[in-house]
Amino acid sequence: MKSKIIALLMFGAASTAMAQDTVKYVGETLSNVDYHHGQLTPAVGTHNIQVFRANREFPALAGGHGFTYNHQPFLAYWNKTYYLQFLSNPIGEHIAEGKTLLQTSKDGYTWSHPQELFPPYLVPEGFTKPERTDKAGKNLYAIMHQRMGFYTAKNGKLLTIGYYGVALDAKDDPNDGNGIGRVVREINKDGSFGPIYFIRFNSSFNQKLAQYPFYSKSKDKAFVAACKELMENPLMMQQWVEEADRNDPLVPYHRPIKAFAYYHLQDGRVVGLWKHALTSVSKDNGKTWDYTPSRAPGFVNSNAKIWGQKTSDNKYATVYNPSEFRWPLAISTSADGLRYTDLLLVNGEISTMRYGGNYKSYGPQYVRGIQEGNGTPPGSDMWISYSMNKEDMWVAKVPVPVVSSVEENVKDDFATNAAEAYRRWNIYSPLWASAKVEGKELLLRDKDPFDYAKVDRVIQSAKKTKITFTVSPKQADHGLLEIELTDDRGQAACRLIFDKDGQIKNKAGYRNAGVQSYKAGEQYHITLIADVSTRSFQLAINGQDKGTKLFFQPVANISKVSFRTGEVRRYPNADTPTDQDYDVKDAGTSITEAAYGISSLQAEKLN
Repeated sequence: MKSKIIALLMFGAASTAMAQDTVKYVGETLSNVDYHHGQLTPAVGTHNIQVFRANREFPALAGGHGFTYNHQPFLAYWNKTYYLQFLSNPIGEHIAEGKTLLQTSKDGYTWSHPQELFPPYLVPEGFTKPERTDKAGKNLYAIMHQRMGFYTAKNGKLLTIGYYGVALDAKDDPNDGNGIGRVVREINKDGSFGPIYFIRFNSSFNQKLAQYPFYSKSKDKAFVAACKELMENPLMMQQWVEEADRNDPLVPYHRPIKAFAYYHLQDGRVVGLWKHALTSVSKDNGKTWDYTPSRAPGFVNSNAKIWGQKTSDNKYATVYNPSEFRWPLAISTSADGLRYTDLLLVNGEISTMRYGGNYKSYGPQYVRGIQEGNGTPPGSDMWISYSMNKEDMWVAKVPVPVVSSVEENVKDDFATNAAEAYRRWNIYSPLWASAKVEGKELLLRDKDPFDYAKVDRVIQSAKKTKITFTVSPKQADHGLLEIELTDDRGQAACRLIFDKDGQIKNKAGYRNAGVQSYKAGEQYHITLIADVSTRSFQLAINGQDKGTKLFFQPVANISKVSFRTGEVRRYPNADTPTDQDYDVKDAGTSITEAAYGISSLQAEKLN
């Protein structure tokens, strides 16, 4: 009996030690997949900016690129420039032809049209894989697939990396270690690209048939040195594991678990993260791992990427989809890089998937930030990238320190201090439905039939609050602006509507009740005094009392004011069919633009 007790105590001690040395989520907040926002409180001041909008019908509106499967972005900051790399296929995942594109930006908000980094690659006729009898025909193209996009060498060179895999059919796996090989090229400071080279072949491929030379053939000694340095770094090589030969000696840990990311703790150890929130810790910079990667306790994450990094305030953050679906996109923070204590919203929107395709998943997903060594943007903010619906490319700027609440009254005036006011708002800004400062207003424009502009101002949470704002509709015969007061879980208590028939309306239970008419170009100063105890708000417009209105939904507090140029979305949901095999009608066309200016907002807690 005594020996059993000792054994149990030893097991308990070992378990405790393990718990201390693994990433874990100890917070109590969980997401609710019945809502796109997961009922999560937003990270205050987060800006979500669309940088690429797919368009098959009119490729010129997508920078000349008509492919509608776009996914797996990577970020870097170098030469005072943001770089975004992503994969692109004509229609769906693993269906050729594949290529890799690159966009650049000086400020993270305005981005270039995509340039082709790695073009489609014709698979040699007759190529096959072990244990398969089918072979590549004359017109089979490779699939680009990489889990690493950039490497900044010590000599200052910026390398961008891609991988040509092969999918012999729509269900075949292009990153099974039986592809063609990995390619590399240099990005030059003037924006041009160096030649494409292979940096690593798969043993399944006949190197004599390669369309590009091996990197060691380059006459640029500094480029060759940068490539060698890359391959001597175990943490870099671990990102290659899925596509590499399964016994590739460059890769330290051969188990092909997916989408490796990492960060360093204060004591020099490395935290590794993989899909499904698998995690382990390394004491030797990725050469070995302390234990077999296993699911981080408390983390909810399915077959999508998870990103982790040290933030500018010497704390840590992970960003991922905290559900079995690919929504919402959330951030969790930690003081020590191991114990994560909260869960806040980054993006709780899902635009319409305009183009169906193989393995296209709904939601903001496959998040990646700027890997250690790949640059530090100006300021303290955290920058991340992700795809929406495996179709469009987005970036997000999350202010650091990451906070969930506002503790003072709000006095935002875009006429006198636009930049400071804009910084404090949460922004959702598609390319065809932008939300940005223009002149002396925060202007919401919308010509997108499948998306909308949305801005939120988190305010001091209150049972009773007075909110005043000024709105200027630029038209009165089309468009829609919905204004909501919500609690900290995104539940709306009331909704005012600038409708397309020139009427301001209030959502009164089932129906929208008329309040008054409005005219294009005029300013409307609106005051709401909301009280959760009476489930009502007093409404005044341009100084005229419009009476007391009931909430259409009870809430426990008021903590956010939301402006949206479209109706609330509830599709897709947890029961939506997994695969969309159709395109929506007129997917590439726009509608007549509507615009609404917000010139000021004040919020005062009354209790």
